Amino acid sequence: MVTKRSRRGAPSMRAALVALAVLLCVPFAFAAEKKINVAYSSISGNMAPLWIAHEAGFFRKYGLDTELILIEGGSRAVQTLGAGDAVFAQMAAPGVIQAALRGADAVMIAGVVNTLTFQFYVDKEITEPDRLKGKAVGVTRHGSSTDFAMRFALDKYGLKPESDVAIQQLGTMPALVAALESKKIQGAMLSSPFTLKARKAGFRLLADLQMLGLEYQHTGLVTTRATIKSQPELVRNFIKAYVEGIHYYKTRRNESLAILQKYLKVDDQEALADVYEAIGLTLVPEKPYPTLRGIRTILMELSARDPAAANARPEQFVDMTFIRELDKSGFIDALYKAPAALASAKPAPPAATATKSPPAPEEKAKPPVKASPAPKAQPEPTKVAQAPAPQAKSSAAAGASSPAAAGAQVAAPSSAAGQAYTVQPGDTLSRLAARHYGSPFQWEKIYAANKATIKNPDYIFVGQKIILPPAGN
Repeated sequence: MVTKRSRRGAPSMRAALVALAVLLCVPFAFAAEKKINVAYSSISGNMAPLWIAHEAGFFRKYGLDTELILIEGGSRAVQTLGAGDAVFAQMAAPGVIQAALRGADAVMIAGVVNTLTFQFYVDKEITEPDRLKGKAVGVTRHGSSTDFAMRFALDKYGLKPESDVAIQQLGTMPALVAALESKKIQGAMLSSPFTLKARKAGFRLLADLQMLGLEYQHTGLVTTRATIKSQPELVRNFIKAYVEGIHYYKTRRNESLAILQKYLKVDDQEALADVYEAIGLTLVPEKPYPTLRGIRTILMELSARDPAAANARPEQFVDMTFIRELDKSGFIDALYKAPAALASAKPAPPAATATKSPPAPEEKAKPPVKASPAPKAQPEPTKVAQAPAPQAKSSAAAGASSPAAAGAQVAAPSSAAGQAYTVQPGDTLSRLAARHYGSPFQWEKIYAANKATIKNPDYIFVGQKIILPPAGN
């Protein structure tokens, strides 16, 4: 009898053991997915790779349950990292560099946008830079990339920040546009899609900062060295998800536009397409290495008021270990050789509130398409020794959509001295020389003919009237 009872009880015992094993395994299943906070410092198209990697499910694919948090301003984002309230942050590089110079544990592990993306829009009554004297202009935050771009532009125009032109920090791009509309400020540094909104509102494009052709570490992905040391696999998985997000961004147009619409809170499809093409396809690199030359540009600007910047080296602020690993292993190249699609058949449904990552995306077999490289800038007549940065659009394309450049075509010869010409977005003296004389190095000919109106050969402004002397002169 005992033997029979034992045999009858055996299945029950086995079932109990299996149930216990399942219960014991459940916590481990949940523990395998690590919950982390990730900060981003502004509502702009430069943040799109992070949003897309999150919404498309790539972080969850690599075992990360991410929550995205808007922390406006680079300095505050670095503080969030230092306090342990976020593990990663996507933000403008000047804030990272300034914080690191003051001893903060912050390091860039990826370069998201490696050139200036801003356009300088002004009140329609500001027809030339000198008319900004005594006026106010706006940036997102002091020390941000918009602040750097504004100070750089004002200096090129011969205007002194603060004394000639007041600089106000207003927090966000939407706030800058609102301040322009209310006449609280007379100029602002804007990026897409807010440039399109300003243009439609009738504001004047004074300068396209990409005309400078500078490498500049605009936006970067940041963590702490303590995190890299203690959790290298976490950083490795985050970067893997991130570069897959960039690939998705470049190859899934409709889904990406839907995600941009959610985060930018913009319904204008033309504006969203402008962000996608000008930033996503053109400026965000497939292999997001930080630019050491671009960091050097920032250090040069900071050294005027921070002695520590003068002695700093760009390498101090980056750790390229993880990007280099993925690049050398062929991981990134394989993404772009794999089946993909630039334009999806159907737009993605509106995304839900961004608190947790959605399920990982499925692989689909579609033909690969890569973004065309942006045209390279011609050599600039500048004393700042930097390599040219990629341009978002050609001058003709940019000029066609700008009110400042509307009708800005080369006129018939106005005199024996040469042709009258109105500067369009994307123009530089070297590009004009290449176009009209066949050589960018003849920019000095144009400068010599316009010394009365061109104060600085490195920086002409949109809408400026100049003379192009005859080729034989």
